[in-house]
Amino acid sequence: MQEHQHLPDANRLSVITSMILLVYALGLFIRIPFEDVSLQLPGILLVIPLRFGALLSVLSGALAAVGSNWLLHDHPEKGTQAVWLHGLLPALTAVSIGFPLNSISAGSEWWAVFALGSVLLVIVFAAEYIVIDLSDAKHALAAMILTAISFALLLVIAITFRAVGARLYLLLPGIVLTTILVSVRTLYLRLGGRWCIAWSIGIALTTGQIALGLHYLPVRPLTFGLLVLGPAYALTMAAGALEEENSWRTLWIEPTLMLAFIWGLAFFLGG
Repeated sequence: MQEHQHLPDANRLSVITSMILLVYALGLFIRIPFEDVSLQLPGILLVIPLRFGALLSVLSGALAAVGSNWLLHDHPEKGTQAVWLHGLLPALTAVSIGFPLNSISAGSEWWAVFALGSVLLVIVFAAEYIVIDLSDAKHALAAMILTAISFALLLVIAITFRAVGARLYLLLPGIVLTTILVSVRTLYLRLGGRWCIAWSIGIALTTGQIALGLHYLPVRPLTFGLLVLGPAYALTMAAGALEEENSWRTLWIEPTLMLAFIWGLAFFLGG
């Protein structure tokens, strides 16, 4: 198979990234108060907190998804691929950048996160452009980067939900939906373009059950995030190994070692 090397158009990439970052930058100067939404259901009152920062995050995610479609539309090896699927991770990245930006005040730390977020967005957009072509010389590296970023975002989201004290009816869907997205994208990259929806749903539900139990325990946000990340990563790697029909003697090694390492790190940092 002949290898190719394709990179996204620099002008389009800069326009998309600038628009997303502009949304967050405007948040420093514009503050609109929102009232919480209360939903009375039989036997339970659901209170959904609405924040201006959350609105900016959602808007940034939408821009990232649309921008990805525009960026990838002219890829020479696109063929009949549905490019909107490659906008899922950029959208999640754009939304996740808003979590730390909305939780810290303007200052050097805010601008440091802002700068790191811009670099992360560029990397994700470029990597998504590269992985469209399975024969691209940089495909393996780009897939590895996207996988690492995906699970890092899952960790950030889990830590954020715990840190803000999100109610269970908000935390559980957030963890489950993010895990589905991360696992299905990781398996797609690992298996060369195969969507393993059933595996991803099973992994997400298992991870959600663990998050459900941890919700009632007095664990720190970082510990909570690592304890959620461990099984999500291990189960995704195990599913990939099973789909590749690897030997039963070896397929359990990577998931087990990584689960032990991540959970060991969680208990060590948790004191």
